[in-house]
Amino acid sequence: MTLQTFSDVDLLRRMIAGEGEAFAELYKRRQAGVYRFALQMSGSPETAEDVTQEVFMVLMRTADRFDPERGSLAAYLYGVARNYVLRRLEQDRAFIPIMDSTEEGIAPAMIAEGDPLDDLTRSETIQSLRDSILALPPHYREVIVLCELHEMSYIEAASIVGCAVGTVRSRLHRARGLLLERLRAARERSSVRQEVKPLRCFA
Repeated sequence: MTLQTFSDVDLLRRMIAGEGEAFAELYKRRQAGVYRFALQMSGSPETAEDVTQEVFMVLMRTADRFDPERGSLAAYLYGVARNYVLRRLEQDRAFIPIMDSTEEGIAPAMIAEGDPLDDLTRSETIQSLRDSILALPPHYREVIVLCELHEMSYIEAASIVGCAVGTVRSRLHRARGLLLERLRAARERSSVRQEVKPLRCFA
């Protein structure tokens, strides 16, 4: 039986018992998700890297405090990441909204396929979506990132954010509305920029 077949909780127990390979497997399994969450929340690769390191350092120090009855280990790690991201955003409100260049985490329905012009449109749509998410207030941004991009349930999101499930639902509803408004405005600005005025030709 390999480590890859063990659950997160089993790996955590082995890690607490001093098995370094168990921690390495947990890191390998959960690092990418934590990094993407921090990146989508902050817009800064540097912040995402720092937060990811902090999260797993916290896990090493406080692994025995994790209670599987209160939620999954993934939700616990996201909760720790959330706290560090919000702290960093408070320290530096002038962060630069730069997302990773991959399309991972973007809903397939929002991605078009086709010729080079479609590719350009798709790229602009993805960037517009990323920018619009980053422009949301943090308490709306986090529910969009958790529920839409990371496909977490309302219950999981509520445990991470530390609020009632009903609050997650209402914030998500409001966040979706704000996001649609921003995307619509961005689309209109793009249409204005791309509009080409016809030239009159005189013989």
